[in-house]
Amino acid sequence: MKLVYYRLFFFLLICSNAWAAKPALVSLTRLRCDYRDNPLGVESRQPRLSWQIVSAVRGQKQTAYRILVSDNPKTLAANQGNLWDSGKRISDQSIQVAYEGKPLQAGQSYFWKVQTWDKDGQPSVWSAPATWQMGLPDKSDWGKAQWIALEDLPASERIVPFVHNPTSKKPLGDRQSAQNALPQFRKEFSLKKPLKRATAFISGLGHYELKLNGQRVKDHFIDPGWTNYDQYALYATYDLTTSLRKGANVLGVLLGNGFYNIPVERYRKIVGSFGYPKLICNLQLEYTDGSKEQIVTDQSWKVTKSPITYSSIYGGEDWDARNELTNWMSAGYNDSNWQTPLIVQGSPQLRSQTAPPVKIMETFTPVRITEPKPGVFVVDLGQNMSGIPQISVRGKTGSVVKITPGELLGDDSLVTQKATGDPHFYQYTLKGSGSETWQPRFTYYGFRYLQIEGAVPDSHLANVPSKPVVDLPVLTAIKGLHIRGSAETVGTFSCSNDLFNRIDRLITWAIKSNMVSTLTDCPHREKLGWLEETHLMSGSARYTYDLATLLPKIIRDMQSAQLANGLIPDIAPEYTAFVSGFRDSPEWGSAGVILPWYTYQWYGDKSILTESYDMMKKYVAYLGTKANDHILTHGLGDWCDLGPKPPGESQLTPKGITATATYYYDLTILEKTARLLGKTADADQFQQLAESVKKAFNGKYYDAEKGYYGSGSQTSNAMPIYMNLVTPENKATVTASLLKSLKDNKYSLTAGDIGFRYLLLALTKVDASDAIYAMNNRSDVPGYGYQLAHGATALTESWPALRFVSNNHFMLGHLMEWLYSGLGGIQQDENVPGFKAIVIKPELVGDITQTNVRYVSPYGPIRSDWKKTGQQLELTVSIPANTTATVFLPASVGRSISESGKPLENRSDVKVLRTENDKTVLAIGAGMYVFTVQ
Repeated sequence: MKLVYYRLFFFLLICSNAWAAKPALVSLTRLRCDYRDNPLGVESRQPRLSWQIVSAVRGQKQTAYRILVSDNPKTLAANQGNLWDSGKRISDQSIQVAYEGKPLQAGQSYFWKVQTWDKDGQPSVWSAPATWQMGLPDKSDWGKAQWIALEDLPASERIVPFVHNPTSKKPLGDRQSAQNALPQFRKEFSLKKPLKRATAFISGLGHYELKLNGQRVKDHFIDPGWTNYDQYALYATYDLTTSLRKGANVLGVLLGNGFYNIPVERYRKIVGSFGYPKLICNLQLEYTDGSKEQIVTDQSWKVTKSPITYSSIYGGEDWDARNELTNWMSAGYNDSNWQTPLIVQGSPQLRSQTAPPVKIMETFTPVRITEPKPGVFVVDLGQNMSGIPQISVRGKTGSVVKITPGELLGDDSLVTQKATGDPHFYQYTLKGSGSETWQPRFTYYGFRYLQIEGAVPDSHLANVPSKPVVDLPVLTAIKGLHIRGSAETVGTFSCSNDLFNRIDRLITWAIKSNMVSTLTDCPHREKLGWLEETHLMSGSARYTYDLATLLPKIIRDMQSAQLANGLIPDIAPEYTAFVSGFRDSPEWGSAGVILPWYTYQWYGDKSILTESYDMMKKYVAYLGTKANDHILTHGLGDWCDLGPKPPGESQLTPKGITATATYYYDLTILEKTARLLGKTADADQFQQLAESVKKAFNGKYYDAEKGYYGSGSQTSNAMPIYMNLVTPENKATVTASLLKSLKDNKYSLTAGDIGFRYLLLALTKVDASDAIYAMNNRSDVPGYGYQLAHGATALTESWPALRFVSNNHFMLGHLMEWLYSGLGGIQQDENVPGFKAIVIKPELVGDITQTNVRYVSPYGPIRSDWKKTGQQLELTVSIPANTTATVFLPASVGRSISESGKPLENRSDVKVLRTENDKTVLAIGAGMYVFTVQ
């Protein structure tokens, strides 16, 4: 009997060892804290932790997790979480898991990792460790750091809000009679002990450039991001541990005006000042012996004028290289003739900059250089973009090179800025010491062309033998540096239709060129955060870029801009108070309701609704005070619709249609938000009010005899269809009216800035994507193809690509959303946020035979590829682990369907749900699937 027990014991031992040695079926990757990889400057007391699961096993999902958080990497390596050990938690949650450990300390670094259990209850190996470092959320965390400056503008001479487009200096008083000086600061200090960690927390207003021992720290551009500086400013965080050296070190900082101080000289959309440029910095040093030290801005720093002689976010920038100081960022430099900085007042609150920093993302070289006028050269870079020029030049001291950027050329083949803000230019004064390379630091513009005066490109020297070029500087290189927010690219699209591919690129360049610390309308004339596009265009932008940290920043801008009466103005930050519909238009201000909801749906973060709820509620209450019998009629309406007049306020659609429909949409969102947050009484109130608005809207605008809303325009019918304002008994009639009007108009576009997105959404909703294809697969009438045919390389402000408006504009690019969600078919279940439940519903339209779409969701990459060959369709789908998907396969009843070569009925991991509108609807889990329809 003992022998039997021994044999049984060894058998179980061998089996247990085999089980223990079983390779993990999942791996954990992309550990993120508050949407960022190993972030610095985290201010949340309960950071949200996320991870992605990678597995080749179909249907793989998480059934439990365990998180460890430690303040010491060695402790974490020993599988101990001395700050938080969540224990094994039965949950499939793998994004937005809130930290629940011991209190977190300002400025400290933390280390974490995660383990999960799969669908069969098997544990994964521990993930690789990740980190985050806390910021300085409270004023006391900044210690003795003070705001310092070269000059101080008296409070009585501040101009806030800014003056809109002043025609003279008179509104500005005497203080703008001379340009302000642009400062540079230095601070020398020594490391006397071995260093464990060094972190710099810094804000320089309007913008700063940080250097350490003569080297630029990081590659950020126009930091920090724009805010309402009277309420708060942003600071950035840098890890300088490996950059500091034993002994003497020098911090150097240059400041530019940015939106903090806008001078009156040259072009200006708005003029005003929160004050003169200023700096605050706290460099925290932690030594290996456990001691700590802080290097802070105070009167031990030194300051002097920098070589920047002019700085304007609107007008350009000048640099006099003769004023450069040799070795000023080297230890031991004699700064005895520098000034002691002034101690000044700055923004009352500092918040961490968490949105992706603006950086130089691409470089363009000339495709052609012409000389349309003697001594004036025009460089064509081939692409309209947001950016700055960079020149390399050699010449005599005191020579001045002038660079004028522009997106269009005039009839004389010279750069024109008539539609984009004139004059904006850059001037570089040579020091005359060999080759000199320069680029602006604190401004940018939208341009394709660079006009050069005062210098000769070296490529043209041989062509001008009769000119006295010997006295002119020689340009040895000129480039265009594209700047934008460095958000990660998360989506790609391509298809067999070349026009649609070119449209995708056209829209992409408008998005890229207007993605800075907010989403601007254009990168030149205004550079303002017009709010309607933050919700109308964010669908297109979210498919292509990771906006998980930029959108909350924009939402905070709206919270900051909201007035006491509840109004959210049309722009945020609201640097100037426009009037009439340009300050109060429901389609614009409703971004304060719609954008938080979209952000929650897309990224699965309910906290954004909690933080935004009061703003949302106050704004809808404000709209209620403006309504007459539940109808709103004020605002700009369907901006830039295509009517008989030049583009502007709505021409074809009654303003009451767009304003009231948006008001109703706000109420439906607010009802869902209130229920989600457990505010049942509020939800019931919003539901009742929405029903009253719907009844009033139909009574006011529905023409039962004609079967359409308002004027019967594309926008008039599309918005009620998409927003469920149409009563059930009228839905078929209104849909037919919309489709008939499109056909009668030969599928020409007329909907404007507000209506076009809802037109696309409405047509998708009623399964009329063929109409979307017909409207956009053409170049003969105003639209995307028309813009491309007329030379546009970025989306323009008007459908007909007019020359007197912006030709790089974050507006009307809504087709990109359909390219991903309609043509490519990648959607999310609107009832399940964050792409936890995915919908794959491709639309096969027109002559398109192939489409390839990728999107990296919060749970991981999603793929949807389809190809038609004769009567055969192949759809390849990839779904990330820990999610499920519903697939609408274009296959009517009677078609033969297989998956990876096997009949569908033989696939236990594919469930047929139903047939619907000539589509077979399937349910699948995570994994790769190849469906073939014969």
